[in-house]
Amino acid sequence: MDEAGILDYLTRHGIAYERVEHPPVFTCEEAERLRPGMAGVSTKNLFLRDEKETRFFLLMTACEKRADLRELGRRLNAKKLHLGSEERLGELLGLTRGAVTVLGLANDTGRRVEVLVDEEVWPAEAFLCHPMVNTATLVQDKNGLERFFALTGHEIRLVEV
Repeated sequence: MDEAGILDYLTRHGIAYERVEHPPVFTCEEAERLRPGMAGVSTKNLFLRDEKETRFFLLMTACEKRADLRELGRRLNAKKLHLGSEERLGELLGLTRGAVTVLGLANDTGRRVEVLVDEEVWPAEAFLCHPMVNTATLVQDKNGLERFFALTGHEIRLVEV
């Protein structure tokens, strides 16, 4: 599913969003500088894998936070966590570097990716995420995001980041 596909998916399922275009961004710092001001948690999404590439994770946290992958891996019983390859990112979520987003879970029909959400950001009312590309940002409210996870069959696991 590409950007048009995910926007159609959200619309068909009654999930509201606001879309804003901007120049391509590859980091949170670029997003803060190039994206117009938008209400909601500016998210950083990390595609992770365990050492043997038997488990894959998508971690959603706030841009300003740093994730201790060693500690997170310990809590997940995944000895060593690494960033997943761009090849696996494309294969499992249909995404490319710089456009990692929880909305890519719509492409994970085999539910191979475990969803991790930072417990500190989950209480927020709205979240900012890419619509499969890094040239636009969507604002989605929490209810819409919860509905999206339910529709894709992905349960979220709240974690301390």
